[in-house]
Amino acid sequence: MKLFLDWSAYKDAGMGDAYADIPKMGDDFAKAVAVCIGSRACENKDRGVMCPSFRISDKVELSTGGRVKLLKSALNGEFGKMPFNHSELAEAMDLCVSCKGCQRECENEVDMSLIKAEFLAQRYSETGVPLRSRLFAALPKLIVNVPFFARLIQWRNHSPFAVRLGEQLLGISAQVKLPELAKQSFIAPTETPADQTKTEVVLFVDTFNRHFNPAVADAAVAVLKAAGYPVYVLDKAQHDLVDNRPLCCGRTYFANGMIEQARQEARRLLAALTPHLEANRTIIGLEPSCILSLRDEYLTLGLGESARQLAGKVLLFEEFIAREQTAKHWTLKFKSLGDQKMLVHGHCHQKAMGATKSMRKVLKLIPELNSAQIEASCCGMAGQFGLEAEHVEHAKQMAEQGLYPAIRAEAEARVIANGFSCQQQIVNGGFAKPLHIAEVLYAALDQ
Repeated sequence: MKLFLDWSAYKDAGMGDAYADIPKMGDDFAKAVAVCIGSRACENKDRGVMCPSFRISDKVELSTGGRVKLLKSALNGEFGKMPFNHSELAEAMDLCVSCKGCQRECENEVDMSLIKAEFLAQRYSETGVPLRSRLFAALPKLIVNVPFFARLIQWRNHSPFAVRLGEQLLGISAQVKLPELAKQSFIAPTETPADQTKTEVVLFVDTFNRHFNPAVADAAVAVLKAAGYPVYVLDKAQHDLVDNRPLCCGRTYFANGMIEQARQEARRLLAALTPHLEANRTIIGLEPSCILSLRDEYLTLGLGESARQLAGKVLLFEEFIAREQTAKHWTLKFKSLGDQKMLVHGHCHQKAMGATKSMRKVLKLIPELNSAQIEASCCGMAGQFGLEAEHVEHAKQMAEQGLYPAIRAEAEARVIANGFSCQQQIVNGGFAKPLHIAEVLYAALDQ
């Protein structure tokens, strides 16, 4: 069995344990599946994130442990010659939203999000990648290479005929709007940072904030500069004659099981970051699913030592500020924003990585800010999941588990949500577009 990801981190998992029940096929991937000890913590719905699809259905096979049992059957040869296309397993994995909750909340840290990426790669090697998955995965390229792409999205959103056609041909739900591109994408500053005593930072602007939310990137640059940090903005890959377009982390490919394409994007990004890593600069980003991929998924793509170096140097925007604040290096003062109540919704990956505490800490820099954390599992959008016709109702139910009720209960409050998919799910629920924390800090600049 050829594996698409590097599972060597699990090479010693379960060895010597008579109860590990490691499947016959799959080598280190099988060991990663077998770290589940069957505690059924994934069936606890009181708090936390995992498992969103179990929470709305009470179906045990949709919990982390339930999926593990099905995967073990597949890897033990019980599902025939095309085990990853077995209907029961395919449905269970299809409803996994890759929230990473199990990575934090499971006692043995079963990484079902990573397992799903390998599963999809294995399945598509047998069946081929569906057209819809290929389109969503290629979004960063389509935006740049298809001149009429922005108008196509607008036409789809505002034409009842196009909406119905999109659902019939591609399975994109007629119930939701697709996010529309900004009139002007983010333009990176061209000036070279002046030599200063503060930490040099490199801002990587992801596809979503670059093309859909450029105001977020503008705000981040303004706040960092106001605080006195030399800011390098990572733009296009230098000397990349084959693909002269903005850099991308490859997350859309990875989430759709297209591992080799994700690896290609990762190599482009790493090549551009290498000089900055060698100069000991800190890498900062804005989108949780993209930036946390650089700390997590990149270590499974076989990218060598540079990926490990990057994992130790990359931070979310608010994580960097929180770190500087702890070290007493952050001196920028903010003004009060009045009595506006703000609700904070953390992206699932932020919660899984323990990164939401940085948001809470940084927001305390704003005097008199009245903010509260929303206690909720996954918002339900999960990349493209909440846009898919067969999943849109599941996505709504996930949002109704905690997120939507919390926003309704505080109708006058503004919502802070850094995740692009979270923002879209909130907008599709009929609420105002949330703010990124960079926008909140920019609004509080005392100037």
